[in-house]
Amino acid sequence: MIDLTVNPEALKRVVERARERKIRIPTFKQMRHPELIPADVVEGLKNIGLWDINPLNLFRITWHNEPVAHGGGFGPVNYVELPSELTGVPARIVGLAGKWFPTGAHKVGAAFGCLVPRLVTGQFDPTRQKAVWPSTGNYCRGGAYDSVLLGCESIAILPEEMSQERFDWLKSVAGEIIATPGCESNVKEIFDKCWELRKSGQDLVIFNQFDEFGNYLWHYHVTGPAMEEALRQVGGTYRGLVSATGSAGTIAAGDYMKNLFPTSKIAASEAIQCPTLLTNGFGGHRIEGIGDKHVPWVHNVKNTDMVVAIDDEATMTLMRLLNEPEGHCYLASQGLKPELIEKLSWLGISSVSNVLSAIKMAKYYELTSDDVVMTMFTDSAEMYTSRLREMNQARGPFTATDAAVAFHRYMLGTTTDWMQELTYADRKRVHNLKYYTWVEQQGKTYEEIQAQWYDAGYWSQLQESLDPLDKLIEEFNQATGLN
Repeated sequence: MIDLTVNPEALKRVVERARERKIRIPTFKQMRHPELIPADVVEGLKNIGLWDINPLNLFRITWHNEPVAHGGGFGPVNYVELPSELTGVPARIVGLAGKWFPTGAHKVGAAFGCLVPRLVTGQFDPTRQKAVWPSTGNYCRGGAYDSVLLGCESIAILPEEMSQERFDWLKSVAGEIIATPGCESNVKEIFDKCWELRKSGQDLVIFNQFDEFGNYLWHYHVTGPAMEEALRQVGGTYRGLVSATGSAGTIAAGDYMKNLFPTSKIAASEAIQCPTLLTNGFGGHRIEGIGDKHVPWVHNVKNTDMVVAIDDEATMTLMRLLNEPEGHCYLASQGLKPELIEKLSWLGISSVSNVLSAIKMAKYYELTSDDVVMTMFTDSAEMYTSRLREMNQARGPFTATDAAVAFHRYMLGTTTDWMQELTYADRKRVHNLKYYTWVEQQGKTYEEIQAQWYDAGYWSQLQESLDPLDKLIEEFNQATGLN
């Protein structure tokens, strides 16, 4: 499922490129356990900014970065625990924080997971080929970042309605930016552009996060253990993971956690305005970056227990509550501590949606103060300052009254509508939706979509494919002489 066939001639050129640019590639084990990172790398990072275009920052593709913008080392997993004063439920909601990755989003890890198998086998040759990164936002940013480190040309593809911050930063790193029609739910338009590029005659490799199992593997073996570590730090009984499906990479961490805690639940979240998993629905929405109107090839649907849908108006209004001065004042009056209020900017739009989904899960299962629901804060409000400005221009300043209404209506007022606990037949219905995108349109086979559902070893074999990949990474570094 992850092809590790080596192309020897191309691999020689890749090794030489890495040697020239002093690129060492971290293993998955090092991203999971940064104490294994070489001492000279740790020392070198003391003089490097988190977003700097520097090959050493590949070793910062980890949940363990010190939460500083420059010169940080490694430490505990970055997470935020949200108290009941904010969520209105006794259950403990804990989100891993993606803000402290290079590019400000954990998607740089998914991009790494897709790129590295092709790189260390010579299946992608940065000296001759372009790297194409189809995305609904942060993934193409991570891919362009990885590409510029390798000195290869990149093409970033993302919907034209994504936040301006994404486009502004991409201009400094991507060789070409293609804005496809629509919003984050217009994924087919991204896939159509990929087919157009394939037929253009250019020598390129398309790293499609929606069907590249390196995305699943990175989250299973890096994000999953990070959640386990955060759980050990906060204590309590783990009940489940909630994640917007997006490319269905992050939700693979739920598979890891369910292997540790077999009775735990996995909830897939989406927008009410585009309830594809919930009702086979479609539409546009404003929860940026989560992608819709299809089921990603790498989503292990058979392991998903619940589907939850969130109103995009709730997420956008709560973004104001969590970031505007009057919102902070109101939350302080409700008992939130200053140190937590300072961290609320660590939550981007999809992060807020994940919080609301976690609240729904906690209410549905009547979870108590001993129970923990894990989720993901993919990126931060730093990616959406333009959205906050737009809302202020359209709706006027965010007042104390606005803050009270937002908090009680959208946070404390979260209900258990727009959600479904999945039966076996429900799961199969969602899985079958893959056929129309992947078999009919994207060249996957009938046999493999059947294997994803009926073959008991399909997903477990994928989960166990890490050691051969790490071995190839180690051999690659030895060949460059930089290990």
